[in-house]
Amino acid sequence: MLRVVAPFVFLAILGSWAAAPIPNASTVGPGSPAPATAPTKAGVDQLIPWLLDEDRQLREIPFAEVILDTTGKHVLAVDVKNETDQRVIKQMSAACDETMRRMNAADGPIHKVGRINEVSTYFEDTLRELLNSTPGLSCDFPHTAQDRVMRSGYPDLRIVDVASKRVFYLDAKLYAAGTRDSSFRTFYFEPKIATNKVRDDTVHFIVGFEHEPRGKNGR
Repeated sequence: MLRVVAPFVFLAILGSWAAAPIPNASTVGPGSPAPATAPTKAGVDQLIPWLLDEDRQLREIPFAEVILDTTGKHVLAVDVKNETDQRVIKQMSAACDETMRRMNAADGPIHKVGRINEVSTYFEDTLRELLNSTPGLSCDFPHTAQDRVMRSGYPDLRIVDVASKRVFYLDAKLYAAGTRDSSFRTFYFEPKIATNKVRDDTVHFIVGFEHEPRGKNGR
C-alpha cells in the first residue's frame, strides 16, 4: 500500500531557488513581458559555458526573480500577521490533512495507480475539491496566458479568498521518504510565454507530501 507519512511541508517560496531554462519568447500574449532581443554570437558563446558550469546551473537565481523576469508578475511575501493570510493558511492546512486521510484510506484511489508519477493528479484533484468547497474560498486550475486550462506546469491551483479577492497559488509535490534533502529534482518550472499560468502578483505556496516507497508487491 502506498502510504503518505508526512502531514505536509508548507512554505512560501519568495526566497526559494530554481533551476530554470531560458524562456521561450517565440510568441507574446496580452500582458506578457516584452521578449528579449536576439543574443549576439558573443553573448551565446559566453552563455553556453556558463550554463554548463555544474557549480552554477542557475542555482543562485532566486525563484521570485525567475517568475518576475519570465512573467512580469511579483511573488509576494506571506504576512503571518495578516488575518487573511492566517485564515487561508489554516484552510489550506485543513485541506492537506483531509487529502492525506483520503489517500491513506484502504479504498484510497492512489493504491491502484501503477506509476508513482501519476499519483500527483489525485492529490491536485482532491485539494481542488476540498478548497473549492471551503466556505469563503474558490479554487480552480489556473488558466494560461491564452485563457486555456492546462493541468501540467506550475502552479497547480489558483485559490481566491472571496472576501478580500486576494489570490494565492498552491503547487503540490510528492517525494519519497528519506529524499527530502536529496539533490534530485522534485520541483520544475518551465517558463514559456504561451503556456504561462502565473498571471497574478501573489503569494506562492508549495505543499510537499512525503510517501513511503512501494513494497515488492507494488503496494
